[in-house]
Amino acid sequence: MDKLKVTFYTKENCSLCDNGLTVLKIIQEGVPFDIEMIDIYKDDELLEKYQVMIPVVSVDGEDIDYGILSEEKIRNRLLSVSKKN
Repeated sequence: MDKLKVTFYTKENCSLCDNGLTVLKIIQEGVPFDIEMIDIYKDDELLEKYQVMIPVVSVDGEDIDYGILSEEKIRNRLLSVSKKN
């Protein structure tokens, strides 16, 4: 089974993003997944799409949480996705 990949849309100097990354690392202790960090300021389309939402957590192309991230919501989603794989 491949390890899940979580895409984390972020930007520099973003305290919500720092907090969100901490949430992901806590979840990672119990659910194995890789984090791909993408700075939305390096892609105009992403900047337009996510500028007021970041941080955004996406799994398999689906945005599952944004802003003040919910550890429970993300963990539950990752667990349901990992069971399908």
